Amino acid sequence: MAGSGQIRQLRRRIKSVKSTQKITRAMEMIAASRIMKAQRRVAEARPYAEQIHDVIRGLAASDVVADHPLMSEHENVERVGIIIATSDRGLAGAYNANVLKVADNLIRREEEEGHEVQLFLVGRKSEGYFKYRGRTPAKLWTGVSDQPHYQDARDIAELVMDAYIEGHLHRVWLVYTDFKSSLTQVPHHMRLLPVEAQEFEGGQEIPPEFMFEPEPDDILSLLIPRYVEAKVFHGLLESAASEHASRQRAMKAATDNANDVVNKLSRVMNQARQDQITTEISEIVGGAEALSNG
Repeated sequence: MAGSGQIRQLRRRIKSVKSTQKITRAMEMIAASRIMKAQRRVAEARPYAEQIHDVIRGLAASDVVADHPLMSEHENVERVGIIIATSDRGLAGAYNANVLKVADNLIRREEEEGHEVQLFLVGRKSEGYFKYRGRTPAKLWTGVSDQPHYQDARDIAELVMDAYIEGHLHRVWLVYTDFKSSLTQVPHHMRLLPVEAQEFEGGQEIPPEFMFEPEPDDILSLLIPRYVEAKVFHGLLESAASEHASRQRAMKAATDNANDVVNKLSRVMNQARQDQITTEISEIVGGAEALSNG
């Protein structure tokens, strides 16, 4: 019977959608728990970066800032490095598309100024995106985006710092997604190298009787690279929190859509069952009338 076949098909579809709904709901819950963990890691890392920044500000106010190579601009800018933080996995809504759009605009701007752009990519999504467009990254890091560690940031920062000091790169940008809230994440870019002296303005001058051990220049030689590492780590942590927030919203939307589909299919199935019952009753009544008339 056609009605029975349609009902069986609808039941299979409802079962399939409910199975998918369980998966998306589980992924939504996992993402929600990871958001909280990522936010906590951002908060825990902040005092370290702030302390480094405050010490450098104090030295800057005391006019003891050395001509550090990471703070010195290259006269001729020919090669520019761009670090782009994306995710390894998908199912995160427009998270990757948004940050890659910012990266594309930055790349276009640098190339229009006649600069060669070298890409330092974090996450397989950026690798696939630029590979499709014929761009080979100078370096790719995977397995970092979900739960970045400080050593990951150090590896990235050391590579571009060495390239900057040796003159292989003349400017470095960091493109990442800033986590504002579970509903708002903003992709943007910031200049990583050279470190701008304006970042350390407004500090309180260190008293003249304050003695340094080792010398201020030596302290800066240690602190400025750590400051760059901390900025990269901050960008990775913010991106991780943003990725989880985007995935939670995407999975919630998928779960809600699945629920709508189940309700719609259930209504169609109920209507099909009613039609089937009506048809069967009509056949029975028709048969009874035929017998009585016979």
